[in-house]
Amino acid sequence: MVARLLLRAWPRGPAVGLGAPRRPLSADSGRGQFLQRSIVPTMHYQDSLPRLPIPKLEDTIRRYLSAQKPLLDDEQFRKTEELCKSFENGIGQELHKQLVAQDKQNKHTSYISGPWFDMYLTARDSIVLNFNPFMAFNPDPKPEYNDQLTRATNMTVSAVRFMKTLRAGLLEPEVFHLNPVKSDTDTFKRLIRFVPSSLSWYGAYLVNAYPLDMSQYFRLFNSTRLPRPSRDELITDDKARHLLVLRKGNFYVFDVLDQDGNIVSASEIQAHLKYILSDNSPAPEFPLAYLTSENRDVWAELRQKLESGGNEEALRKVDSAVFCLCLDDFPIKDLVHLSHNMLHGDGSNRWFDKSFNLIIAKDGTAAVHFEHAWGDGVAVLRFFNEVFKDSTQAPAITPQGQPASTDSSVAVQKLQFRLNDALKTGISAAKEKFDATMKTLTIDFIQFHRGGKEFLKKQKLSPDSVAQLAFQMAFLRQYGKTVATYESCSTAAFKHGRTETIRPASVFTRRCSEAFVREPSKHSQGFDRHLFALRYLAAAKGVALPELYLDPAYRQINHNILSTSTLTSPAVNIGGFAPVVPDGFGIGYAVHDNWIGCNVSCYPGRNAREFLQCVHKALEDMFDAMEGKSIKT
Repeated sequence: MVARLLLRAWPRGPAVGLGAPRRPLSADSGRGQFLQRSIVPTMHYQDSLPRLPIPKLEDTIRRYLSAQKPLLDDEQFRKTEELCKSFENGIGQELHKQLVAQDKQNKHTSYISGPWFDMYLTARDSIVLNFNPFMAFNPDPKPEYNDQLTRATNMTVSAVRFMKTLRAGLLEPEVFHLNPVKSDTDTFKRLIRFVPSSLSWYGAYLVNAYPLDMSQYFRLFNSTRLPRPSRDELITDDKARHLLVLRKGNFYVFDVLDQDGNIVSASEIQAHLKYILSDNSPAPEFPLAYLTSENRDVWAELRQKLESGGNEEALRKVDSAVFCLCLDDFPIKDLVHLSHNMLHGDGSNRWFDKSFNLIIAKDGTAAVHFEHAWGDGVAVLRFFNEVFKDSTQAPAITPQGQPASTDSSVAVQKLQFRLNDALKTGISAAKEKFDATMKTLTIDFIQFHRGGKEFLKKQKLSPDSVAQLAFQMAFLRQYGKTVATYESCSTAAFKHGRTETIRPASVFTRRCSEAFVREPSKHSQGFDRHLFALRYLAAAKGVALPELYLDPAYRQINHNILSTSTLTSPAVNIGGFAPVVPDGFGIGYAVHDNWIGCNVSCYPGRNAREFLQCVHKALEDMFDAMEGKSIKT
């Protein structure tokens, strides 16, 4: 079974782009229906994207040992080195050959795609805190547009515009431009659109532009992760036309697309949302949404009870909805409150299984909370940026605009769920577990205003490296040692790429942290995904787990005490996630033009406030050194 899953074809989304069937644009399919009309079809580059290369086994082993060096004493390192040599010359070599052969037979995808889906979907822990992150929007620059109803309407319309633009193949392809003067121009786009899709990537490459994989994008909409015993399932129903809205734990649905596939008028959406916001129904005694925070096997069993109890149609509407809009009845107090609310909330007003929840608080503070199995930050950030830009620069309604005169009591359906005693008990248990877990999570943040990207680039330093070095120095100052550190980076430049791991803890960062001096350090291709794929293949083939994977050093380097991730955008206010291990820190950070922000989470046993004070001290010390000042003790 596992071996077949590895070889399965990539699930294809709706056909978009060059050669895809297009629905004729109706008379109403004008300016308000689409975000943009790209002359280069959305998926124009997809067929010619390069494939994710499998590293040479000897290179992976060398990088692995290099990453282990700062974490082990001499005796531990010697033992790990011996195990690596044995693996490289023995079973590892055979597994690597099988992985390469298997990869050649599956040229439609990447060697990591199948195992990575299985890693997410077979995990039985709650997806809340363990997997789902959030990104919060900056406020609308026009204060009056931050009214909850106004912003919810505008963001909903912009999100549906994005969906329609994507599905019509009119969304600009995602391209990383190293020389935008040549590649990000109308002239180049008019030329490249005539290059066949099988060759288009090479045309972009010639002008130093790198198209990114967009195969995940179709999962943004009408998609849900369904709990199943042992392995969850991702489903997408692109025929559904309704939006799911949660408020006070109650579920509402209404159509945001008409029968012809056009977006219903913004004033009509506004009217329906106003109707929901004015509904005085109390919160349900047993809020169903808590079940999506449960252990996945527990939730799978309870969902079967829900379905057999006459709730199949209501669940289908939840699962197939375009997305989930969560309207909270309170304002956001500060950035710590914002992070807690958008990362987990109180559990009753989120459907954590949806591909994403668009959350809008009473004061208009908005965020995207997303399920991680279906895709990564690159796809979500593109959606996030486009929605922010469209909703602020081309808002569908104004604060003075009046809702349509329509009978929302007919158009809006409030979903009802039949709950027996077993389900009520299950919901109560899920709530109790959720509340107990969330009480253990601490979140704190700092903003360092002494400088950012502009200053660091003038010093000919990588802004990201400086931030990562600050985390190494901070942990060493706080706890007296160097620990396994994870920094996620995207491999979306390759077909069906997901992520790779950068290992910021090196012998150089350790020396620098200890001595407060700079030495050059360069990170190359990763080793984590290659070793993960070989381990996955061994399990799939029924091979005994090689000794390398039983080495305490292997467990230690994958026990990522410092888990870090960064996404920088003018649209992003703050983002965050929980630690990936109980004794770790979850570090969301961003290096802006003139300041550095850091949002940290932890569980009992670690001190986020003290860690951030150490980060601030590390940044102060580095900036002092760069400015030729003496470092304060």
